[in-house]
Amino acid sequence: MKNIFCTIAAIPCLLFSARSLAQDSDTTAKKKKHHAITISNRGFSIKTIDSTTPNSQVGKIKDTVEEKSRFNISYAMVDLGVNIISDNTNYADPAVKTFLNVPANRQNKSLFDLRTGKSINVNIYPVMVKFTALKAKKQRIYISTGLGLQLYNFRYESPLTYTKNPSSVTLDTITFKKDKLALDYLNVPLMFTFKTKLHKDTWLTYGVGITEGYLIASWTKQESGQRGKVKLRDAFGLANTNTCLSAEFGVEGIFRFFASYQLTSLYQNGLDQHPISFGLRFGGI
Repeated sequence: MKNIFCTIAAIPCLLFSARSLAQDSDTTAKKKKHHAITISNRGFSIKTIDSTTPNSQVGKIKDTVEEKSRFNISYAMVDLGVNIISDNTNYADPAVKTFLNVPANRQNKSLFDLRTGKSINVNIYPVMVKFTALKAKKQRIYISTGLGLQLYNFRYESPLTYTKNPSSVTLDTITFKKDKLALDYLNVPLMFTFKTKLHKDTWLTYGVGITEGYLIASWTKQESGQRGKVKLRDAFGLANTNTCLSAEFGVEGIFRFFASYQLTSLYQNGLDQHPISFGLRFGGI
């Protein structure tokens, strides 16, 4: 009799426990899952996260996913530097003499001497896709590419005037406050970036690369008291494409220098001029 009474008394407890387990099971079955999509300077990541995952853990999950991703995105790399010209032109070439409508004694390298401090180079890369080729404790290697703009401004010491129909260069008779040739290239880089750990969170950054550019705009701009502002757009005998070697060096988060050398000539009419640019890099891989 005592055993029967204990059994009957235990039934409500068992029913309550079973109901609780069923509710837990239903809750588990009804757990919602969602996909966390993050975009950061380390790239895109997608992770399925339980609705019951604590908020404090969500960020850690996202960071872990991003760290494991080999393809990431880097934003807003900008170069700001100055230009000089390496001139290998054969000024005895008939094609060159035809293009240069200047006195014979001025048909030499000094004709295109630049005001270096005002001959500016700007490179802008809004988005770069990078691949992590190596990620060790003290060494990292990245391969990156993207789409950007390479902007050249050449300010001359001599009063050069570019003309069209026919394309030529002449020496003007007045003094200009500003006299420049500007070129804009749509640019595709292929960069190899290396990082070596120096101490704790300090990384030495260095790299090399090559860029291919397509000329999308070229013009001259002159300012003088006699004529005011004069702007002329034309091809001016310039090459449609360019190829440049580039390099960088610095300490991540502190400073970074860049330099580039154009392998191809600036012109396609016999002038053999190769821009060299160097300066500071902001952002980067």
